[in-house]
Amino acid sequence: MGSRRKGRLLAFQALFSWSLVPQSAEELLRFSWLTPEELARNSQESLDFARLLTRGALEKIEDVDAEIRAQLEHWNFDRLNGVDLALLRLSVYALKYQKDIPPSVTIDEAVDMAKIYGGDDSYRFVNGVLDGIKKRLS
Repeated sequence: MGSRRKGRLLAFQALFSWSLVPQSAEELLRFSWLTPEELARNSQESLDFARLLTRGALEKIEDVDAEIRAQLEHWNFDRLNGVDLALLRLSVYALKYQKDIPPSVTIDEAVDMAKIYGGDDSYRFVNGVLDGIKKRLS
């Protein structure tokens, strides 16, 4: 697994954790849910990328959530499950503010994580929401 993919996974975990128990960015960015051995298995590049994505998503959370809300049709934002919401927050931040990352990479990574960590139809839902946001931002 590449360092950026590992970084996205850590950022996803951090945003999921934050949605359950809001905490400061500094606390999240310590990755305290990882054992020291797990933390050591991540390269500095992965950790830095995870911190960049997590901090950015939290700093822009109101804007990111507004983008998600604007894309939802016949679905209440408050009913989003934690996995889908964390993936959407991470990915919408990347789509809007990480212009060096191709939108297709951001969406593909989110869909892959949704297939692993989400419910049966999460990947379709995440793909649809992100594709709509990508088109709106283009």
